[in-house]
Amino acid sequence: MPLADCFANKPALVVYVTCGDPDLDTSRDVILAAVDAGADVIELGVPFSDPVADGPVIQRAMDRACRNHVSLQHVIDLAAEVKSARPQAGLVVFSYLNPILRYGMKRFAGEAKQAGVDAILCTDMTVEESAEYVQSMRGHGLDTVFLAAPTSTDERLRRIADAGSGFVYAVSRLGVTGARSDVSTDARSLVERIKRVTSLPVAVGFGVSSREQFRAVGEYADAVVIGSAIVSIIEREHKNAPTAVAEFVRSVKAGSAAVLGV
Repeated sequence: MPLADCFANKPALVVYVTCGDPDLDTSRDVILAAVDAGADVIELGVPFSDPVADGPVIQRAMDRACRNHVSLQHVIDLAAEVKSARPQAGLVVFSYLNPILRYGMKRFAGEAKQAGVDAILCTDMTVEESAEYVQSMRGHGLDTVFLAAPTSTDERLRRIADAGSGFVYAVSRLGVTGARSDVSTDARSLVERIKRVTSLPVAVGFGVSSREQFRAVGEYADAVVIGSAIVSIIEREHKNAPTAVAEFVRSVKAGSAAVLGV
């Protein structure tokens, strides 16, 4: 189904997983468990040796996955497994640019689409340099998701809206990823600014780690991204991670009815 359908019930929950941490089989089981527990969209994190946008929790996960020699090809294959088992789940490949360039941009786009991937989020792809990238992804029917930061000018937000599709990822604060005890007040203002220039759903990430934060952000955003908190559970629970992640996702989504006022 179209990625947009995944945001029909607001706020949607987007779950990030570093593929291959602690191993690919566990990643698959975690993802399926998260979807069954209520996750609407899964971000498939591609292992990378220099994840400069990520905080220590995801950095450690990336290191473990790289030590397992997990590649972009493995992530594409994992996407195909997940889409076959849970076709209702939105799948976003979350990668830095280098693995995509090494794989071949057009080859990657074609194989990702064939595997059932819905969108690509390339963390270090700037909208100003994205013309070839967007053309390649869109040419294969893939949505292109861009990051918008609190420091983004209104003009840059318009360019992000023009180049983006699927949804806009609103970075709640400056700095790297990581769970926080509170969500920056900049997030609400940023979402309001984005919504002035696009009708795309807006997902807020970077720092959301609890049911209370999910509910609070869900009052003004279309979706909430939880990454480091999920990866931390996987790091702590290892083989029991699928069960632990499912329990966490269910607890987070249990608060969504209050957000929707039902």
